[in-house]
Amino acid sequence: MTGLHHSKRLLPVILIGLAGAAFAHGDVAPQPVNTDALPDLESAGGEWLMENPYREAEDDVWQQVVAVGESGYTQNCARCHGLGAVSGGLAPDLRYLEPNEFGDEWYLERFINGYTQDGTTKMPGFGEVLDEKAAWAIKTYVESRPEDGAYDSLNARLTEIRDRLAEIGTEVQGGGDAAQFTDETATIRDELSTMSAEIPTAYGEGRTDSIALRAANALTGDAPAHRAAAETLTIGLSAAN
Repeated sequence: MTGLHHSKRLLPVILIGLAGAAFAHGDVAPQPVNTDALPDLESAGGEWLMENPYREAEDDVWQQVVAVGESGYTQNCARCHGLGAVSGGLAPDLRYLEPNEFGDEWYLERFINGYTQDGTTKMPGFGEVLDEKAAWAIKTYVESRPEDGAYDSLNARLTEIRDRLAEIGTEVQGGGDAAQFTDETATIRDELSTMSAEIPTAYGEGRTDSIALRAANALTGDAPAHRAAAETLTIGLSAAN
């Protein structure tokens, strides 16, 4: 795919031109990222893979990758590229990289080698500090970010769900029988999962790591965390607004 997406798609050529003016974290030392929980990658001959190997991972693996990627991004990228991968305009918005091997190759080259202009480091290289799994985990996290305004049409319903989960959580914490809410919890979880599947990524393809998905995950298992799910929705809706 080439060209802009929603008038925001950033081609690597454009990013190279912007980097000299926009990148400003050359003085920040890269921070290590723990990738022990991620599956090993089958790189050929020691060379890093040129396409994101986690893009098609099973859901449980993908969610773990996103979690590691979020940590790595927050520690190493957010200062310039924005919290939640939403750029404030000082650096390119990485959510709009090309959604194919062309974008992957550009990302990997910049990730490993960084960027220097006129002898000044505008972006440090991460290749000697972070491993390949960290690189692709960060890319997977960036790809998973929701499109701007993704929650606008869902805001009212998510708020209702948030309030109901908070009520249930308070009652259970106060000694109420959690079993009486089993069916209702399952219904809410399924609704949140359905919502999440319909929320588009800014990237234009793939799965979305949405607040609906995170809340649904908190409701999974024998001991659903109603209050944690409600808090996830509260924080997410607040950030989106």
